[in-house]
Amino acid sequence: CTFCRVGTLRMLETLTRITEGQGVPEDIDLLEDLAAQVKRASLCGLGQTAPNPVLTTIRYFRDEYQAHIEKKTCSAKVCRALLTYTIDPETCTGCGACRRRCPVEAVSGEAKKPHTIDAEKCVRCGVCADVCPVDAVVVT
Repeated sequence: CTFCRVGTLRMLETLTRITEGQGVPEDIDLLEDLAAQVKRASLCGLGQTAPNPVLTTIRYFRDEYQAHIEKKTCSAKVCRALLTYTIDPETCTGCGACRRRCPVEAVSGEAKKPHTIDAEKCVRCGVCADVCPVDAVVVT
């Protein structure tokens, strides 16, 4: 029905906006209102229960929603748009693994010297962190 189909889509759009760092404080209230309306007006069990995960996460993890919106941070480190990749110069051995594997050439540096990541070029794919043999890539 329309309430389920359109309501859950609007909830998804709002959640996506939050995880991409474009959320506003009113989004949490919007999600709660939308979820309540979808539950109340939907005709089937799917529509009546689909909002439950959103309501539950807001109830128990409201502070994480607020951090995504207000501080533009993701403590779980899963929202790519909210992550920053840097290389710790004290840990980096200059092996070049990250530089060679970066799909957008955002990593630069000479052999056996600490490398750096250009935040403007970085697409936050995480390859540098995955391939670094000494865990010099810091994700914040």
